[in-house]
Amino acid sequence: MIHPKYGHYFRQIIVFAIIWLIFGMLYALLEVGLLGNTTSYPTTGIDYYFGNNILYFSLGSLLMGVAQGSIEVFWLHKQFVNKPLWVKIFWKSLIYLFLILLFLLVLTIVTSWVNAPSGTLDASATARIQEFMGQFSFWSIVIYAGVALNIALIFSDIQEYIGRRLLYNFLLGRYHHPNQECRIFMFLDMKSSTTIAENMGHAQYFQLIKTYYANMTDAILETSGEIYQYVGDEIVISWPEKKGLYKNNCINCFCKIEKDLFKNRQKYLEEFGIVPSFKAGFHIGEVTTGEIGIIKKDIIYTGDVLNTTARIQAQCNTYDAKALISEALMRKLPPNTSFSFTKLGELKLRGKSEDVLLYRIDL
Repeated sequence: MIHPKYGHYFRQIIVFAIIWLIFGMLYALLEVGLLGNTTSYPTTGIDYYFGNNILYFSLGSLLMGVAQGSIEVFWLHKQFVNKPLWVKIFWKSLIYLFLILLFLLVLTIVTSWVNAPSGTLDASATARIQEFMGQFSFWSIVIYAGVALNIALIFSDIQEYIGRRLLYNFLLGRYHHPNQECRIFMFLDMKSSTTIAENMGHAQYFQLIKTYYANMTDAILETSGEIYQYVGDEIVISWPEKKGLYKNNCINCFCKIEKDLFKNRQKYLEEFGIVPSFKAGFHIGEVTTGEIGIIKKDIIYTGDVLNTTARIQAQCNTYDAKALISEALMRKLPPNTSFSFTKLGELKLRGKSEDVLLYRIDL
């Protein structure tokens, strides 16, 4: 089974590959529509075969998409992570221009070679290709490829800003009508955040929160978590029941976040003068998931489980605990030797006949 973190990267790359594949096939179809019954390219005089072209355009575009996606995910994205969207698109477009020109040159040579009756490119064919590259016909293809590239970049950045799951659910209309599902929630809150903000000032505190959330990224990806909301210094992470229970992903997410913060404690001390700590509450239950809003759309969860999880997290101060979990979730977790549970007490909920039994997570 593919690791969730690398599965996330793979899905990002696939988006680029699919967008490029669509544009490659579309170009082949537009080309045959424009050329009609013509058996050779008017500009170069090289033979034209639709079957060969749609195959090589599609394959070439797919490889181009994988190349762009890989470069973007594993290298270029990190170079512009804190830049505005227009700055990212502008500079990345210039960087990718060279890649596009190389791609089109190789694709032109390959398709010309395949379509050549003799199976080789003679001197005249090579000269016509060089001449073609200096004409508007060639640069119009560069513009077309540039459009495909920028659409892939914009789609990728939009996906990053609003979340892959949210974007795809909007596109597919999955939550246009409310659905019932069972989910696990973790409410994670920074300890003494009000005091910290007052001591360091709001601007510096914002940088602390930004760094704090950034350090959680790998832990959330590695445990298949989904970020539901950022609420100031609190983050709400959610899992579908099956994913959250698998290998104790929900609890391991908390453990990994704690380890990552401990690993970076010296950086926090040097930059902010403190090492942040946090408290967490866990619960499981049925939610209604649906799309709301007119001016600004969002997909939200509604159900008692959210309010109860928030209340569980608030009890961390009462019990001087780092993490508390409801009995309902604790009973569903698979056996694990890396942590244990200590029964603490009951959480009384207004309007509810049954109390929630709380356990401390001992790591």
